Order: sequence, then C-alpha cells, then structure tokens
Amino acid sequence: MTPEELSAIAGIILSVVFSYVPWLRRWFDGLDPDYRRLVMLGLLCLVATGAYFINYGLEYVPAAAWEYIKILIAAIIANQSAYAVSPRLEPRARG
Repeated sequence: MTPEELSAIAGIILSVVFSYVPWLRRWFDGLDPDYRRLVMLGLLCLVATGAYFINYGLEYVPAAAWEYIKILIAAIIANQSAYAVSPRLEPRARG
C-alpha cells in the first residue's frame, strides 16, 4: 500500500469518525468554522506525517518535501470527499 493510499484511507476514517461519533460530532460542530478547518488540517498533517514515516522511515529521500505534500493532498482530498457525501445527522430530540 502506498503512503498516499494509506493517508487517503485515514482521511476518510477521520471524516467518518467526526461525522458519526456523537460526542465528538457535538464538540466539533460547536467550534467556529475556521477552527474546525484548522483542527482537521492539523489531524490530516499528523496522518500524512505518520504515513510518510511508515513508508520512508528516517532515511533520506531526495524529494522528501514533494512526497510529503503528495501524501497530505491525498489525505485532504479523501477527507473532504467523504465529508461531502456523508449525510448530515440532525440531533435527536430528548423527551
């Protein structure tokens, strides 16, 4: 599995978790939209970093920055695609 595929899968999982885990969704939806974007971008950067190091370790890669950017872009595209197609859950009324 390539690091791009690995980061894309992790990006999809992040989107699903933030959409369907009730307490996490409530916390995330309560954030300002700009902070939501920053939180997700930070998590995707962690995912890309993990995928990069799983594949390359600490060895020298001549185009390391470009490889990291490709991995990060794959994670962002998959994350936002999963977010776009996931249904919006309305909070259930208690009573």
